[in-house]
Amino acid sequence: MEVETTFKYPAIKNYIAGQFSEPASSSTLDVFSPLTGAVISTVPLSGMTELDQAVKAAEAAFPAWSAMPIKERVQIFYRYKTLLERDMKALADLVREENGKTYDEARAEVEKAIELTEFACSMPQLIQGEFLEVSRGVEARAERKPLGVVASIAPFNFPNMVPHWTIPNAIVLGNTMILKPSEQVPLSAVKIGELLKEAGLPDGVLNIVNGDKGIVEAICDHPDIKAVSFVGSTRIAKVVYIRASANLKRCVALGGAKNHLMVLPDAHPDMTASNVAASMSGCAGQRCMAGSTMVGVGAVDHIVAKLVEEARKITVGQNLGSVISREAKERIEQHINEAEAAGAKVLLDGRGVVVPGHEDGYYVGATVIDYVTPGMRIAQEEVFGPVLAIMRTNTLDEALAIENANPYGNAAAVFTQSGSNARYVMDNANAGMIGVNIGVPVPREPFSFGGWNESKFGACDITGKSSIEFWTQLKKTTTKWNPESRTNWMS
Repeated sequence: MEVETTFKYPAIKNYIAGQFSEPASSSTLDVFSPLTGAVISTVPLSGMTELDQAVKAAEAAFPAWSAMPIKERVQIFYRYKTLLERDMKALADLVREENGKTYDEARAEVEKAIELTEFACSMPQLIQGEFLEVSRGVEARAERKPLGVVASIAPFNFPNMVPHWTIPNAIVLGNTMILKPSEQVPLSAVKIGELLKEAGLPDGVLNIVNGDKGIVEAICDHPDIKAVSFVGSTRIAKVVYIRASANLKRCVALGGAKNHLMVLPDAHPDMTASNVAASMSGCAGQRCMAGSTMVGVGAVDHIVAKLVEEARKITVGQNLGSVISREAKERIEQHINEAEAAGAKVLLDGRGVVVPGHEDGYYVGATVIDYVTPGMRIAQEEVFGPVLAIMRTNTLDEALAIENANPYGNAAAVFTQSGSNARYVMDNANAGMIGVNIGVPVPREPFSFGGWNESKFGACDITGKSSIEFWTQLKKTTTKWNPESRTNWMS
């Protein structure tokens, strides 16, 4: 007799045409909580059948949704914002459960989702269009129009925030959407779907299809999906961008990063130490804006000492959450092992930590490694864990050369009290987002999020004003009503 296994959360279902539905396939994956290592749910491995159903639902919803005046569409998102605020704790608890963040980090993620929703509500003031009498009796008008059915493929590291990079803007602008959450963190997407329905979003405007690599490929290939956004590793971002573009879709695909924090001797010791420690360890280092490498320029031993002192205050299970999986923990610790074997000095060691009561959780403690050289693997690859590699240079130009030699281009930062040195880095760092005395230089709305080089593929950024161009197309209309008007070559 088969015994039914029950988990903390119900089995995940797809959300299509306003209803949670059983997938056609019986294939599933277990969903683990990285806090404890326990299985907490299962997620279906959907295929083309489920994607077709979702696309058909989105296509059916598109005519009425896109025809609704934008000032009416945003009213739904005003209501949705109040629901996010109402359910803040429940949403943060889900993020913590499935991703392993601390509660404060999870709550901050939801607060950012609220800010993103607020920005979407300002769209009526941002896409008013243009009008001009271009010749006597001849008028020209330019208006932004939605694309149709679009898709958003989200990563594991921000299960609530990253879907809000795309959902509010794309939908307020009149599109209908397919959301594909990471199969490792599908719980938050369920709650997002429920709250948007409660806010009054018509059925079919947002559809959620779960799965793994197969459903990502199906989204890239589906002929009726007009645009695809992706957030994840650079390796997969390249594949998605190439595949979606080959199928004549718009695509913006955000990849990984190797961000360098350049620390000069005149930097404020306390502010720098706290900022660098927070940058490398926040969200357990699992963010593409993490400062994974500090480049000390000249005599900075006093700041390194203060940094280690600050990093010792970071305690797993308290103000440092878990990493996403056992495989991630093993990979991160291997990076530390290799760096130490290659001659780097481990100043603070986070290997082998255990949280009492959560012995099977996936934890890596805050780690600081000094005297890393450019040839070491830890200096070249994205570690995606709470690990800081410190490199040493004699000049700011040498530090910039290290930053600019890496293939990525997400972020770079400089810590200094010199305005001229700060400006020099701002002008010469080859990255899309720059910080001055800020370890995580994430732009706030309405400024957009997006890096350069191998950190982003495609035109436009994924958030902010830049996203308007990605999620819409420009319609130009020329009209003439007065046949008696004096005419010239323009009319």
